[in-house]
Amino acid sequence: MSENKINILSTRILKKELLRRADLQHIETDAVAFIQNIPDVADTLSGELQQLAATGIVAVFTSIHAVEVVKSELSGRQLSWKICCTGGATKEALLELFDESAIIAAAKNASGLADKILQYGSINEVYFFCSKQRLNDLPETLSAAGVKVREMNVYQTVGTPVIIQKQYQGILFFSPSGVHSFFSVNTIPVNTILFSIGKTTTATIESYCSNEVVTSQWPGEANLLELVIERFGKTTELQSEQ
Repeated sequence: MSENKINILSTRILKKELLRRADLQHIETDAVAFIQNIPDVADTLSGELQQLAATGIVAVFTSIHAVEVVKSELSGRQLSWKICCTGGATKEALLELFDESAIIAAAKNASGLADKILQYGSINEVYFFCSKQRLNDLPETLSAAGVKVREMNVYQTVGTPVIIQKQYQGILFFSPSGVHSFFSVNTIPVNTILFSIGKTTTATIESYCSNEVVTSQWPGEANLLELVIERFGKTTELQSEQ
């Protein structure tokens, strides 16, 4: 028995269960990391985090990487923070640190989260835990509305470009940084379908090529993979050899 499979490239390392799920739909996925997120907490920032742990701040998270750094720095501390976050993996990671009741605002992306924070009505200051390469949407929207944004740069994102020789029917992108890293050393056929999380990542892709882009409005690897399965899943049939 022979089998034709759809070949997909993920520009982020994926969990094994997601790879197995794709494989059941006759989708073979290669995963290559095109960026690396590195914790970057200087002694002064570490001391400030310890002080904030004892206060009742409004903390904003749009990345699981920021959550992981804060979790590492404040391991064992009881926190009374109010949380505003994007959904998906970021919210799931936060629920390992906080009760659901601590999350006062959640949205599918950063710009939507900024709107939710403003709608809350009584937030005058937030602490935004993010990368040094963070997007502008959220802090600019909040600042323009009079909300003070204190940025806490707890990690940095660096590109790790890899030249890809194989041709794929689809490529998955998760952030603008990953897009920049990929296209810094690669070009793609015009018929390759690109899958993207969020409008900002899609806009970055479109600055490099005119390929079809399928955009997930919700964060998370599983959500993006669902779009891949909808597009390619079970499009190839098993062929029996008599």
